Amino acid sequence: MPPLHFARREMAYFPARRLTVIARDPSVRMGGAMVRATVEIPNEDLQPGPRGWRVLVVDYDASSRILYRTVTAPPNRADGPPDDPFARASDDELLASPGFHAFNCYAIVMHTLARFEFALGRRVAWRFPGHQIKVAPHAFRDANAFYSPADEALLIGCVRPEGRPPVFGCLSHDIVAHETAHALLDGLRERYTDPSSPDQAGFHEGFADLVALLSVFALREVVARVLDPAADHLVRAEAVTAAALRQSILLALAPEFGEELSGIRGNPLRRSVTLAPEDVVPDDPEPHRRGEVLVAAVMDALLNVWVRRLRPYIRDGVLDRNRAEEEGAAAAARTLTMCIRALDYCPPTGLQFADFAGAVLTADQELHPRDEKYLFRAELQASFARYGIPCRPWDPPQEEPACDRTHFEQMQHDPDEVFRFLWENRRPLGLHENAYTKVLSVRPCVRTGADGFVLRETVAEFLQLVRLRAAELRTLGLRAPDGMSAGQEVTLYGGNTMVFDQFGRLKYNIGNSLFNAARQQARLDYLWESGFFERTAAANPFAAMHRRREMEFR
Repeated sequence: MPPLHFARREMAYFPARRLTVIARDPSVRMGGAMVRATVEIPNEDLQPGPRGWRVLVVDYDASSRILYRTVTAPPNRADGPPDDPFARASDDELLASPGFHAFNCYAIVMHTLARFEFALGRRVAWRFPGHQIKVAPHAFRDANAFYSPADEALLIGCVRPEGRPPVFGCLSHDIVAHETAHALLDGLRERYTDPSSPDQAGFHEGFADLVALLSVFALREVVARVLDPAADHLVRAEAVTAAALRQSILLALAPEFGEELSGIRGNPLRRSVTLAPEDVVPDDPEPHRRGEVLVAAVMDALLNVWVRRLRPYIRDGVLDRNRAEEEGAAAAARTLTMCIRALDYCPPTGLQFADFAGAVLTADQELHPRDEKYLFRAELQASFARYGIPCRPWDPPQEEPACDRTHFEQMQHDPDEVFRFLWENRRPLGLHENAYTKVLSVRPCVRTGADGFVLRETVAEFLQLVRLRAAELRTLGLRAPDGMSAGQEVTLYGGNTMVFDQFGRLKYNIGNSLFNAARQQARLDYLWESGFFERTAAANPFAAMHRRREMEFR
């Protein structure tokens, strides 16, 4: 057999490319024009669609059975990155072009994925077996959008009302980023869709909202357009107060879908930042409303940080616009990175908002030991407390586990080696010895802080599960809820996230033990009261949640 020969690649490869996106819904106009932004995403040789190595845009409208023409991306060039095909298009051309709709979705999904991978310091996989997620920009005729694990896809709806302009979910940065965040979170924490508690149900929605809002907030072009539009190079001080910013379109989620569902002009789908601490309903069972508590706490802290950073620059009632937008975008980017990095410090199952709050503080503390410039952690801790969310960083394990029978080099990627570590240390780690135990993932990470400090860690997650009858609950110090039969089968979950440093030492052991009677009892009572044992799970929990919220919104 003759030797294989590979042609030398003469063309220079530029690692990034820039693409135009609509940064606010098309109905949001500043100076009569849509709010655009240019996002930087990883460069690749795109096939028509566009179709890349992580994202496939398949533009099929199932309601009308229309397959839209695919779009060919500009090729890579020897003298620079590929051209932005829609940089010079007018607003009307963008609205009328299915090709731009496809590119808008592709760019936002890739930009969101890149933010996750930067924050976590590694590649992030989808939950389903394939490497590519499919995106349908005009999937159906309805004011809805959802992530479908079974279809390995983001399905985004559109509405074409008579006598009014069409409403395209694919042109809403908020909606595309929100659904992408659902998909990425599902890949990172597959057990967060399990029935558990109001907090875990609300976390998926709240976290996706945070990603959507902060992704837009971190774009300087958007902050510049939205911040005091009537001003020139100076911004009035009253435009950058916390109260004024809460009412800004910058912090409203999906205004077009909100208007379409409610029939009220200017009514966004959600404006969680206006939720006051005294209006919080404890343990609200509706996931979107419960998630709004988390969004409100984080965004409240962000606004307070931003406003505090701007105070020294105010002179005679005004301040420089560039300074205001720079500080706002930087604070939003830092907050988004903190929230994403926190996922590696969250338990793999049974999540509560207090767990996420502690994870945010711990993740940021690891990379920024001194919280001096922004005082983010102090502000977040205070904001979480105002919204009834206990918040403190995680403590290191009290007992050093034995490592002499395991090999850390293997533990950085091999679930079997991690399981051996668990087996050898099942007692000091507080494991239930008779429970089914599975290592869910092993992920080495390399993270870089703003100061250039490099943090190398390995994150491993494991799950414990035990099935028993209600009559046997007392063996774990639990009681059966009133009305539950003694023969009712019950499944209890536990699990931990273990974070190892670069030398193989266990830094954090974060989780919910099967022996945590208070949490296990609270979960059992919640599931019984909500009728979980009497119904089957929804085929697509994301579609079901969005549909319930849509009907309530109407």
